[in-house]
This record gives sequence, C-alpha cells and structure tokens, in this order.
Amino acid sequence: MRLTRTLILSVAACAFAGSAWAGPIVLRANPVDDDGRVTLGDLFEGAGAAADVMVAQRVGPSVVLEAGQLQAQARQAGLDWANPNGLRRVAVRRAEAPVQGMAEAPAASAAVQPTARAAYRPGAVQQVIARNDMVRVTYQVGGVNLAVMGKAMRGAGLGEPVAIMNTASNRVIDAVASGPGQAVAGPAADVARAAPQQFAAR
Repeated sequence: MRLTRTLILSVAACAFAGSAWAGPIVLRANPVDDDGRVTLGDLFEGAGAAADVMVAQRVGPSVVLEAGQLQAQARQAGLDWANPNGLRRVAVRRAEAPVQGMAEAPAASAAVQPTARAAYRPGAVQQVIARNDMVRVTYQVGGVNLAVMGKAMRGAGLGEPVAIMNTASNRVIDAVASGPGQAVAGPAADVARAAPQQFAAR
C-alpha cells in the first residue's frame, strides 16, 4: 500500500514538473514539411527535444490544423504556445524541392530581388525588422518608458506585429515594429499598428 502510494505521488510530481517547465514557443510564419509528417519542429521555433513529435499527416499539397487542438498537442509535449494572435486554424504546406543544378548564390539573389522591388510598389510594406535581428522593445505607459533588448522571431514591416524573445528572461513579447531595430509593446502598439508612418516619424 505504501509502495503504491509512493509510485502515484512520483508520477504526479513528474507530471507537474513537466507542465511547470513547459517552454514558450513561437509559431513559424509559413510552416512547411517535406515528407508528409507534420511535426512540432515544422510548426514552431524553439521546439527543442519535442521537434520530432508528429501532430498530423499531410496527404495533399497542404493540411489545415485546428489551433486549439494544436495548442493541446504542444502542451502534452511540454511546450507552451500562447497563440498571441488568436488563430483558429494553422495551415501547413508542402515544402518545395530545390531545383537541381542551380547554384545557391543565384537562388539567394532571386529570392532577394522581388523583395527589393516590392519595397517600391505603392502600398507595399517595407521590412524594417528581419528574423534574428536584435530589437529594442519599448513599453510606454503613464509617461514612463521601459525598454528591453530581444531577438526577433520573424521579419516584420512597419506597423506589423512581431514576436520578440527577451534575451534576458527568454520570454516572448508581442510587439509591433515601429522602425529599423525598434518595436513597441502595450498601448503604443495599437497606435503603431493603426498609423505606422505617423508613429515612426516621432
């Protein structure tokens, strides 16, 4: 009887520890898979040891997953996805195979050129933060400004939402890009999202 109770307590303690140490993760901007097996690593950045955990099977060009179910699957694997944008569904596409014989340098150049041209199209949003950039995030409230440095988890144009990983605490901050290497959180984020050019001119 005592042995049984000890085993039950041990299992409960392990389960609690697993949930307490759940790591925050960020959904990839354009999730893709290349073998029909959709894993947590295909979907999230920072999945770590749970990257190979399979959550769905893709049989066509794409598969659509329910965000709530995906959140539960991530939690079971010891990961914490807050779904900050309130997504209902997440689409995963088949990764496009590289063209054989094509050198890497021309491929990279071809990928960059359309982006550069897009910056000059009317209404186009020019990227001011690139993925993995170090970004200064400012939180403004009641006349007090607080600032922290973090790493961008994705690229963003002026006025677009961007997830920033606080390098000191490893927490993810939901912010809005306000300029090159700059982002804002809190009430100022709504202003930057509604009028990005006006906000950046301050």
